[in-house]
Amino acid sequence: MTGHDRIEIAVRGEWLTVPALYIGGKSIIVTGKWLRVAVIYDEEWLDSELNDPDYCIQVLKRCDVGGVRPDVFTFAQKLPETAPRHPFPMEWDSIAAIPLTGFENWWERKLPQETRKNVRRAAKRGVDVTVRTLDADLVEAIVDLNNDSPIRQGLPFSHYGKNRDQVRKDQSSFLDRSDFICAYVGRELIGFLKLVYGQNVASVLQLITKSSQYDRRPANALIAKAVEHCHHKGLSYLVYGKHRYGNQPKTSLMEFKTRNGFEEILTPRFYVPLTIKGGLGMSLGLHRDRVGILPRRVISIGRRVRTTWYSLVSFPSRCSSRAEQPNCNWPMERSTPPAGSNLHQRLENSKTAPEG
Repeated sequence: MTGHDRIEIAVRGEWLTVPALYIGGKSIIVTGKWLRVAVIYDEEWLDSELNDPDYCIQVLKRCDVGGVRPDVFTFAQKLPETAPRHPFPMEWDSIAAIPLTGFENWWERKLPQETRKNVRRAAKRGVDVTVRTLDADLVEAIVDLNNDSPIRQGLPFSHYGKNRDQVRKDQSSFLDRSDFICAYVGRELIGFLKLVYGQNVASVLQLITKSSQYDRRPANALIAKAVEHCHHKGLSYLVYGKHRYGNQPKTSLMEFKTRNGFEEILTPRFYVPLTIKGGLGMSLGLHRDRVGILPRRVISIGRRVRTTWYSLVSFPSRCSSRAEQPNCNWPMERSTPPAGSNLHQRLENSKTAPEG
């Protein structure tokens, strides 16, 4: 089934309505200015892959999306399939995942001693972790959690100051196949992890904890509970976004994932030129975002300059820079497309571009 539609998407906490093309059960949107790239919206958290890429490509070559003709179409294969199944040009996506071969195996063989200590510290310091669904009480608690700090990871936190209705809307995606793993001290919510279930895979959509409660190590406790919960559900993988975004150097988020047992698994991402300009742009590497084009040294300098700038113009961050400090809004939530992804960079560069 194919048809034109308009959907709401969220960029850095702000909801926007953009045109989309509905093909085979997937919403396709177009991003970018000079090189228009068609992407499957929310592809990372959908429960199935694109069934018929050839049909989708033929439709995109004939049709526009909100008056915009795409130049390139990209789509990915999902775990557990890691061998390319299609004959199109491809690059490797660096996925951060835990193969769920048993909780004890993960605990004893995948975790360093310090991470195991942090999980035990959380329990000793009064952290109680439970699995919940979204309700009015949880929404109210998330509002309080969002307002713990206006700055996270050296950047303004886009969800700071949001009211109950805004938070409920942000958290209402995929409710029919998601759980909230919540960390409490008494009645106070000090962190939560949102899991979205797909075909034999669970993905972390959001992980956020209170900076003021860092010493209780809630993030380590949340991930441990997520691994246990997913194993009991008989799933094969727990996925936490990408291991590396483009050419970025080693980051605290990358180190945090590694210390919590996530490993890099490479999966195919396909890029199909739809126009002559698309083929030229791909030959020049312009289908990638800035993080995929710039050298690592330049990216490192840019990150330091950005952090310094926000520290000067904003409130001082209360987040620690330690690698085991996950008390920040890691770039994995649906309302913020993953940092370093084509969707994130291109939408930020051209919020009106999908309107044509």
